[in-house]
Order: sequence, then C-alpha cells, then structure tokens
Amino acid sequence: MESAAKCRSPATLLLLLLLAHLLPSMATSHVEMESVYVGQRVLPVRLGRPAFGPESLAFDHRGNGPYTGVSNGRVLRWRGPLRGWTEFAHNHKHETVAACAAKKRLVVPESACGRPLGLQFHRQSGDLYYADAYLGLMRVGRRGGQAEAVATEAGGAPLNFVNGVDVDQDTGHVYFTDSSATFQRSDYLTIVLTGDATGRLLRYDPATGVAAVLASGLSFPNGVAVSADGTHLVLAETARCRLLRHWLSGPRAGTTEHFADLPGYPDNVRLSDAGGDNGYYWVGLNRDKSWMAEGTTPRSVAAVRVRAADGGVVEALRGLGNATVSEVVERPGGALWIGSVDTPYVGLFKAGGLSSSGRRSL
Repeated sequence: MESAAKCRSPATLLLLLLLAHLLPSMATSHVEMESVYVGQRVLPVRLGRPAFGPESLAFDHRGNGPYTGVSNGRVLRWRGPLRGWTEFAHNHKHETVAACAAKKRLVVPESACGRPLGLQFHRQSGDLYYADAYLGLMRVGRRGGQAEAVATEAGGAPLNFVNGVDVDQDTGHVYFTDSSATFQRSDYLTIVLTGDATGRLLRYDPATGVAAVLASGLSFPNGVAVSADGTHLVLAETARCRLLRHWLSGPRAGTTEHFADLPGYPDNVRLSDAGGDNGYYWVGLNRDKSWMAEGTTPRSVAAVRVRAADGGVVEALRGLGNATVSEVVERPGGALWIGSVDTPYVGLFKAGGLSSSGRRSL
C-alpha cells in the first residue's frame, strides 16, 4: 500500500516516545512464520474526498461490496470501477447537523459526525451492523439509508468506544467490543500507554434488543470473530499483542482464555471462508512490535494468518510501507481486500490462493 505518513502532533509524538520507553519488552518478535511481500502489487481502490480510513470491510449476502465505514461518519459501498464508491448508510447527525451534511466537504472532528469502525452483515435479514465509535452499535436495512442505534449501553454502563463487530449467521447474535470505559477513540494511544483495562466484550440479541456483557477487564479489546462452528469467539486484545478465545458453549462456556501471541498490535479479526479446523483467521496489525525501535521497514509485519485449530501464526504480509492495516478479508479465489484506518483507499491484493501445503501461490 502507498505511504500514509502524516505529520504527528507533539502530544502524539510524546505518547509514542513514552510508550517505547515503558514497553521495552515489546520491541522485538521471535515468531517464525512464512512471509509474503506484497509491496506494489496492492491496488489502491481510492475513496472520494474528504473520506478516508476504510477501517473494516464487509460483503453482503450476494457477495457485493466491499462496504466500509469512513472518517466522515458514513458507510460506503464499492460499485465497481465504473460507478466507484457510493453512499450506503449514514446516521441521524448527517440530517440534523449542518457540518455533517452530504454536500459539506469540510473535514470535521470525527466525534461530530460519528466514526464507523467494524461492520458485518447478517445475511438472512440483510441487515448491516456496524460499530460507531461514538454513537454505539448501529443497524441499517439491506437497502441502506439512515442507520439506527440499537445499543448505546450494556450492563447498566454506557458504551464509550465501540469498535469491532461480527455476526453469528445462525443465531443472528451480534458480537462487538467496547474498547475502553475511560478513553474514547480519539485517545486510543492513551489506552495502551496507561495500561487501561476497562474494555468489554458484548453480545446484542436482536430478538430482545438487549446488549449483554460477556467479558470485562480487557485491555483494548478490538476486533472479534465468530468461529466456524459457533462455539467460541476469537478476540483481539490490542494492548497485549494477543488473541483471546471466549467460549460460547460447551463445558468452558463463559470463560476466556489465551489463544495466540502476535508479532504486533492487532486490530480486526476475520475468519477465512475455509472454515472448520482447516480454516484460519486474518488479523490486521496496526504496527508490528519492532516499529518502536526500528520504524517501518520492508520487513515490517502488516497482517498475519492464524490457524483456527490452535492459534499458530503461520503467515505474515509484509512490504506495505508506512500504512497501518486494520483488516484483511480473503475472498473466494484468494483475493485479499485490505482496510486501513489511515489511508484514502482500500487495498486489493489479487493473490493466487493457497496450495495444499498452506503456502500462498503468487
């Protein structure tokens, strides 16, 4: 992907320096994995100004898309090279707040108009659920339009930083994360810096309209994915550079355990189409661990492929420049769609799929 380097404020630089000082043990990684250097082979599918930051990607029940949420608070849909990106959904502020109107081209603070992050369809109903970091868990019908907030609190506490989303296609339950009860998305670095562990894993039941707390005391819970058999969730705990597994059924139901250590700070988690014990998860990395000491290099890990059976990290995507990776979605045929909270485009890498040995054919 192309470089997305930006001038950082003194406050942000100070936070990064402090983080590097306070977390020396996270400076290097010794995970052994096969590497794919994608480099200039990633095609940028550009968004229209002033939108940027396609953090998460979803495809509808017909395989159309991707759909993605962007910095101006809207959800866009890719209609192909001829039609490009068109608006699919917005929240109530885009009809009631002048600065958020569709014809406004100004860049306003994301908290003013909302900020969609993780999103996923329930294929049977056609509903799209997405996490608005500031407004709560949102839902919009298959035809798009104005989305409604279906959850703004859980367990008697308001949602503060709604982040990752996945949907159990069999039950219709929506699983999502509230990354911190203390800090909002605009202060996400502070969550890591302070060791804040007030995040929660949540479940929304469309039948009852209730959002329940499944786990709490988490350190920056981020992306979440439902396992192929629906027995558990795989959850990214960003501040601790790891994946957790939360059991939904069976003898360990209700418990949360360690699943995988990662070579960087994870964002979203997506289950591959392969499914079952032979499947795997793609995990986007905001940065790899060596970034604190070395900066971005051609070897920097941007995303990893993790075995669903045992949490083994088996493959790394490298060579994506200075752009962070929020999400990787693998489509039939092996194409990888790559989201980033920092870029004005979605990346498309047309890989050749996986061989029987698990190695990617390029």
